[in-house]
Amino acid sequence: MGSKERIARLKEETRMNILDASLEIVKEEGWQSLSMRKIADRIEYTAPIIYEYFQNKEGILLELTRQGYIILAREIRAARGQHVEPAVQLEAMWTAYWDFAFKYKELYQLMYGVDMNCCELKKRMPEADLADEQIYDVIEQLITVKNRSEDFVCRKFYTFWSIIHGLISINLVNKGRNEEMNQRILKDAIKGIIKYINE
Repeated sequence: MGSKERIARLKEETRMNILDASLEIVKEEGWQSLSMRKIADRIEYTAPIIYEYFQNKEGILLELTRQGYIILAREIRAARGQHVEPAVQLEAMWTAYWDFAFKYKELYQLMYGVDMNCCELKKRMPEADLADEQIYDVIEQLITVKNRSEDFVCRKFYTFWSIIHGLISINLVNKGRNEEMNQRILKDAIKGIIKYINE
């Protein structure tokens, strides 16, 4: 490996260490506690080194948000790929969305502004639409009634998202029920919307 490749690899490792340290801090102390100084202390670098990789804290938040959307899209794609029938795909995809929210709680909070000041980062990255587009596509396949407008499909997508995001948000701020009850509510909501999608 040449020196240019080695330098590029070390830079990428440092960049990833910054992002990993940021998530560790957030898991321990919350998003409001994240600072460039704490990140530098965590990875045992000086603060100016952090600024060589990210212009400011918002740059770190932007990259973590982008990574969150990429992971979410990958998990939704995998859930969709396990089934053929659109209704079953849709249920699996929304379940994957739910699972992502709790597996990657801190990223979900950042991506959707749960229990924190919402960052307006979603509008600035194409990755933000990767998961939504897959779900939207399956909703379109599920609609059997002819001449449904784009507005109709959009309304159904946001009906799903509103209910599922609401359930996730309730649980992320510790106001939800036990896991068994949560799963029943989630399944009821998904199946209910699917059942009435063509009405």
